[in-house]
Amino acid sequence: MKKLLALLTITSVLSFGMLNSVYAQDETAAEETVQEAAPVAETPAPAEAPSEETAPAPADQSFTQVIKQKFIEGGPGFMGIVLVCLILGLAIVIERVIYLNMATTNSTKLLKNIEDALNSGGVEAAKEVCRNTKGPVASIFYQGLDRSHEGVDMVEKSVVSYGGVQMGLLEKGISWIALFIALAPMLGFMGTVIGMIGAFDAIAAAGDISPAVVADGIKVALLTTVFGLIVAMILQVFYNYIVAKVDSIVNDMENASISLIDILVKHNLSKK
Repeated sequence: MKKLLALLTITSVLSFGMLNSVYAQDETAAEETVQEAAPVAETPAPAEAPSEETAPAPADQSFTQVIKQKFIEGGPGFMGIVLVCLILGLAIVIERVIYLNMATTNSTKLLKNIEDALNSGGVEAAKEVCRNTKGPVASIFYQGLDRSHEGVDMVEKSVVSYGGVQMGLLEKGISWIALFIALAPMLGFMGTVIGMIGAFDAIAAAGDISPAVVADGIKVALLTTVFGLIVAMILQVFYNYIVAKVDSIVNDMENASISLIDILVKHNLSKK
């Protein structure tokens, strides 16, 4: 809106100036009158009007444009490697978040369905319920039910063993996220050190320690550290979320496994 008003103001001033100049040229007065009218034709484009239009230009830059500019200033070498760390880390994060959300199961509802199936159709009906349910909890229950004929002790061992396998699947890829979290700021620091070495080389070549000699080099060197820390912070937030999600699923698996053994013990006792 401010730009529109500024443009309208400049257009009206220029139109008014053009009218004045035409009026001045049509006058048959003396040369003094023409000289007085000429400055009026030049004044419609004052310095203040363009400044109103050009001054907000730096503020009009979007966040992505500023990031892009700083990224280019930091140099394609280390900045590109830090960007690769961010892209790979986010790719693993997205895959893990989708997998963990799909692995989340309502264990209370599943246990109730298994208990109803055991009472109505036996072990095979309960196994069918587990086959039709997604998630590691249902997979563990299926392994336990598949060995229920060998006794409760074998069911417990099977549940514990297969629970370790499912835990490994849940934690798959998390170590790579931790690697990128540690690697991004280290690459940034390395870029800073190399940039500082270049700044000192510039001082040695110029034979002068004035700020103008080293200011650009130091700024470029520090940009790599800033971007490395930003990448590490972004990935750290997702890493903590994924770890908390895995812990929640594992706790649910353990509690549900204990409940499953209790249901099987009750079912075996009821058959006797």
